[in-house]
Amino acid sequence: MTSIENQMDFESLSEQEIWDIANPIMDNLMQGSTEINHDKHVRDFTDRAKAIVTPEHLQKVCTRYQREKGQWLHREPVAVFRRPDSAAVIWKQYCSKAEGEFVAEIVLVFKEGRYLVDHAMVF
Repeated sequence: MTSIENQMDFESLSEQEIWDIANPIMDNLMQGSTEINHDKHVRDFTDRAKAIVTPEHLQKVCTRYQREKGQWLHREPVAVFRRPDSAAVIWKQYCSKAEGEFVAEIVLVFKEGRYLVDHAMVF
């Protein structure tokens, strides 16, 4: 396991370590989105991201994407982009109604002793 000091410097983490951190966070985030469960969806968000994704915003966005794209299916890892203070993690995302590949992305930061999502998007 990496020391707490090194965990704050994303450039010192291996790509696999970042995937190991990001995948369970993304699993929870996507499940919360599917369930339209705000508390679950934003559990690992920074305060900044939580301020953007209000319960009303999540309801609106999830209702629209579920009508158009269906449910989130599996995703495949694509890339990790490391900076000293964050990491952008990118997956191919598949949907139950919409054909083709979508991009799922989160930006991880380390705050208050935890890895948190400061930005998330599927497009």
